[in-house]
Amino acid sequence: MIYRLICAALLPLMLSACASDPAPTEQLRLSEQALSQAKALGISTEQSPSLRLAEEKLALAQAAMQDQDYKQARVLAEQAELDARLAEAEHLTEKSRQQLVELSNAINRLRKQLGGVQ
Repeated sequence: MIYRLICAALLPLMLSACASDPAPTEQLRLSEQALSQAKALGISTEQSPSLRLAEEKLALAQAAMQDQDYKQARVLAEQAELDARLAEAEHLTEKSRQQLVELSNAINRLRKQLGGVQ
């Protein structure tokens, strides 16, 4: 009887301990790495709203870590990583678009030159 009461009282504590999230240190590292990679491409927060958002979310994630709100920290760190990767993809897409325009212009110049030869 006493054993059942003790088990009933401890069960919620044991379940909450199992449900608690571990500290998302690896996810924070991945987020910081994604931000560093984006910045290494020359992307600035002034140019990219996505990168600015990534930095803000990473700061919030770090604050949540300090408060030991690991679930919130993980979610924010994941979002920060994705925002940084989005900034990188946007930058590379724009760079590719510019290269395409330059190549198209060069092709048109060559066509005009070849047209004048005939």
